[in-house]
Amino acid sequence: MSLYPMPDFEKKICEPAHLMQRMLDLPRPLVFTNGCFDILHRGHVTYLAQARALGAALVVALNTDASVKRLGKGDDRPVNPLLNRAAVMASLGAVDLVTWFDEDTPFDLIELLKPEILVKGGDWSIDAIVGSKETISRSGKVHSIPFLFDTSTTKTLNLIRGK
Repeated sequence: MSLYPMPDFEKKICEPAHLMQRMLDLPRPLVFTNGCFDILHRGHVTYLAQARALGAALVVALNTDASVKRLGKGDDRPVNPLLNRAAVMASLGAVDLVTWFDEDTPFDLIELLKPEILVKGGDWSIDAIVGSKETISRSGKVHSIPFLFDTSTTKTLNLIRGK
């Protein structure tokens, strides 16, 4: 037994199998976003705060390690394994719940949760956002939030590697 209790933010991490039960505790309208969020940077936290401001609760779905590898971001990605990425994400005040998906897209999660608001970063056009058509057909909203800072995990890694 540790003298130090597990931080409360760890309670925000939810295995996909328990997601529907945990969703009952979240206020609506629900905002949903997804991504790798491998090395968190200013662009990520700004984006997540802006996404959260669009609704009453924010659910973030992370790509599993295998899913990240399939995205072709590099043989050494993700740098941080899923549960580490989930813990860092859960520690953010803007985030209400963190889960993950192993598929190439979060479509099944979006259809399960039926968020009122679907959000991605400014490099995604609304029509290219997975689940946008279905969300709009349910009278939901889809946002592509413009980038405020010229940052990325790839740029950070290139800087670290001296590239």
